Amino acid sequence: MSAMFDMDPTVERAQTIPSRFYTDPAVFESSKESVFAKSWQIAGTLDDIKVPGQVFPFQFLDGFVDEPLVLTRDREDKVHCLSNVCTHRGNVVVEGCGNMNSLRCRYHGRKFGLDGGFQFMPEFENVEGFPCEADNLPKVDFGFWKQFYFTSLAPSVSLEAYLHDMDARVGWMPIEHFRLAPERARDYLVKGHWALYVDNYLEGFHIPYIHSALNATLDYGAYRTILLNHGNLQLGVAASGEEAFDLPVGHPDSNDRVGAFYFWLYPNLMFNFYPWGLSVNIVRPIEPGLTKVSFIPYVWNESKLGSGAGAALDRVEREDEAVVEMVQKGLHSRFYDRGKFSPKRESGVHQFHCMLARSLG
Repeated sequence: MSAMFDMDPTVERAQTIPSRFYTDPAVFESSKESVFAKSWQIAGTLDDIKVPGQVFPFQFLDGFVDEPLVLTRDREDKVHCLSNVCTHRGNVVVEGCGNMNSLRCRYHGRKFGLDGGFQFMPEFENVEGFPCEADNLPKVDFGFWKQFYFTSLAPSVSLEAYLHDMDARVGWMPIEHFRLAPERARDYLVKGHWALYVDNYLEGFHIPYIHSALNATLDYGAYRTILLNHGNLQLGVAASGEEAFDLPVGHPDSNDRVGAFYFWLYPNLMFNFYPWGLSVNIVRPIEPGLTKVSFIPYVWNESKLGSGAGAALDRVEREDEAVVEMVQKGLHSRFYDRGKFSPKRESGVHQFHCMLARSLG
């Protein structure tokens, strides 16, 4: 398998990852551990776990890496991320959101503190070596940024390092006060491989050909990709007369009229900042040829919702969905395997393929 994922680190020489990557069920399955278990995923927000005693159960990556986890805030106001599987017989402990003084498994009554520590188990009086450390609910790595909690099952990098480059560019915004707008949220089922959807996101090359309305709001000639340590940024420069950010003095992009910051963080998170706010996009693999994409909007300035690069997200998504599904069909062809990259327009895709090669190969 390793030879399959050999990637030349020089974009001018490199070829794309082989088509088999997008179609082979075994490769798809192996990515659960090699790619996603080591990644950071959004666990919830401050509103999900706001007051002492509150609990918030969730799956690490619902539908793909179904690891039951729970966020808790104990009575000392400290937040924990714990395994949500009872250490007795494997039952899920917390079955719904709520406010609790302790965590109790309803199967046989085992009880834990909100910090995951074992507290009580009925009818275990003669058990040797009990209780021990293994009877506590395991703690899971997590962290907090602005209003978002992140977690990882086996992180390969700290959350601070993972988010550093994005925070340096957009941390000046009051992101912690952006308002979730559930009425504008959308889930899309795309008949294509999750990484193919990411490939499409990571290049503006197709914008003039696929997204006519979006193209009218951007200066395509100034559109560019900036490679970061754990992902990349596509800088969407606003066309003349279109909505743009009022950037602070000294900002690295202050010479541009920026209409959109499109951040991608490896492997499957997108943070798209517009003058009206933020659209968080989460790409969830389901099958080799099926992906769920969630658009979760957070509004900063409602008066700017209908203008600029972030005005017609549903249309842009449907246009992307159609072309990704066509490419998925094409990748099954016996006459296609690999292609070359445009160094100017596809450096982000090349970076993604190199990161995949390191994870899988």
